[in-house]
Amino acid sequence: MPSIMPISDLRNYTEVLKEVDNKNRVYLTRNGHGAYTIMTVEEADELDRIRAARALAKDLKRAEDRANQEGWIEADSFDREMEIID
Repeated sequence: MPSIMPISDLRNYTEVLKEVDNKNRVYLTRNGHGAYTIMTVEEADELDRIRAARALAKDLKRAEDRANQEGWIEADSFDREMEIID
């Protein structure tokens, strides 16, 4: 379960950081509203990987839709265009 605490608790940041682990973020509030999140580097890296995978999936879907509209090319034509084969 996430910890939610006011940003003023950062005065004693070592206690705040003890609450952080891979399964537990610390949410900091300012004037009673969510403002910041503290998480581990591993969790931030995992979020970056998820974002990259979602962006790639979106790009691939857009390319597939375009190919379906404009037509696909044969693999040999692609290879020649990319100079993979002569």
